[in-house]
Amino acid sequence: MDKPLFRLAYILYSNTKLGLCYHKRQVKNARRQFQNGHSAIKPLIFNGLKIFPIPMLVDNYSYLVVATETGSGVVIDPSDPQAVQACIEREGVYLDGILTTHKHWDHSGGNITLKSLYKCRVYGTSMDNIPGLTSPVHDGEELTFGQLRFRVALTPGHTQGHATYILDGKSFGVSDCLFSGDLLFLAGCGQIFEGTADAMLASLDYMSGLADDTLLLPGHEYALENLMFAADLEPKNEAVLLKLDWVNEQRGSRLCTNKSLM
Repeated sequence: MDKPLFRLAYILYSNTKLGLCYHKRQVKNARRQFQNGHSAIKPLIFNGLKIFPIPMLVDNYSYLVVATETGSGVVIDPSDPQAVQACIEREGVYLDGILTTHKHWDHSGGNITLKSLYKCRVYGTSMDNIPGLTSPVHDGEELTFGQLRFRVALTPGHTQGHATYILDGKSFGVSDCLFSGDLLFLAGCGQIFEGTADAMLASLDYMSGLADDTLLLPGHEYALENLMFAADLEPKNEAVLLKLDWVNEQRGSRLCTNKSLM
């Protein structure tokens, strides 16, 4: 497809109701194809903290982050509200808020439904046309939901208003957790749709400054494809080959490859 047609299709997808209709169709197709989600999931359990990766569509992840002492939590990038609601109801969670990394429907398609259902706020940047947005966030802002504390990092590149959320792990005796949306994946980064290469590089440089033990929780299951590409480029890179072996083992059993160290 040539560039003008691609740009038109992208504008229709990301900024119009046609895009929402397309997204809803994709959600229905994925529910039929993967009745229990595209990956088998185990929650990440720490002292007083649980993180539930929720598989959506064909390779997306949303995350339900719960402070177990109070039962309150937030959800990040809920594209399929039905899947998120099922997890919330199963775990008996009080939903405090919705954190959205960017406007694309596969990350924000459930915002309005969940906002109405749980009477909670929707957070994201005002530079993206985020559905249901009630609480615009800014670079460096801290968001507090009881025991859960997040730092906002504005990370343009994939979209102009892309943001990431860094959960402060100190309260739970664990490493910080980076919810990276479509900025950063295991062994890869997101496609540049609206930003510039310089903006994407600056965002990735910011991520490289985070602590080495930061846990990466990205928005897609792209690890296998990324590492296969990396192995083609660097066939003698032992770190790549070892990680690829682990990912092959995980994906052979349909297991999630999240979390990963930065």
